Amino acid sequence: MTRHPSIAVTGATGNVGGLVARALSEAGTALRLVVRSRGRAPVLPGAAVAETSYGDHDAAVAALADVDTLFMVSASESEDRLDQHRTFVDAAVRAGVQHIVYTSFLNAAPDATFTLARDHWATEEHIRASGVQFTFLRDSFYVDFLPSLAGTDGVIRGPAGDGAVGAVARADVARVATAVLADPASHRGETYDLTGRESLTFNEVARILTETSGRTVTFHNETIDEAYESRKSYGAPDWQVDAWVSTYTAIAAGELAAVTDNVETITGRPPMTLRDFIVGSA
Repeated sequence: MTRHPSIAVTGATGNVGGLVARALSEAGTALRLVVRSRGRAPVLPGAAVAETSYGDHDAAVAALADVDTLFMVSASESEDRLDQHRTFVDAAVRAGVQHIVYTSFLNAAPDATFTLARDHWATEEHIRASGVQFTFLRDSFYVDFLPSLAGTDGVIRGPAGDGAVGAVARADVARVATAVLADPASHRGETYDLTGRESLTFNEVARILTETSGRTVTFHNETIDEAYESRKSYGAPDWQVDAWVSTYTAIAAGELAAVTDNVETITGRPPMTLRDFIVGSA
């Protein structure tokens, strides 16, 4: 008798999804890796591979057949990401998926300052309305990205003011997701705010980067107008520039300052600090 994987993992070619897929595979879990390109999927013991995009309803239904629990990593940032999410959720319901574990964003809300957090809230609402069981992992800004915010001149620029961010490492999010997927019934209906164990202003981030990177890093608190002007050279569409700038204004508004103990409570290990991440990556 063929054993169908009861868990499907999306994003296995990326960071969080890849870490989760590897951890579950090492634990002997039968998986289905749902990827856009079969040729890029990692080769893991006990893992089948199915190919689909989030926006292809019929292919997604086929890819998720016989799956009980779906780990849904949010799609790459795009103007139509919310439409993709809704299509994929609808396909999961049609395929008979019983539980969706979704990577959302801290303080997801219809009026969130960070523009993309509004899309995460709308995705959560669509999942709730679908009738499936759910667990939402509301990640803070990723610690992994903080070092790259400094330009070639060593300056972090953005209108964050004195606001702080309780950034979380992608590896810690993956550990939480792995624990949830190992026993999804224990986490039904839960929404977990996932943060690091410190909340840092960008002046503090700059100081830590200076102490650990070997170069001087500083923070320049831009005005809103300066923030839009300094990002013009990238030639990005308006929605993306709005997202970049509103990351900083959300921090200035205090919407990403939270520090929770959810990572440690769920996994038994405290989350990494920025210094931990830099030292571990060296």
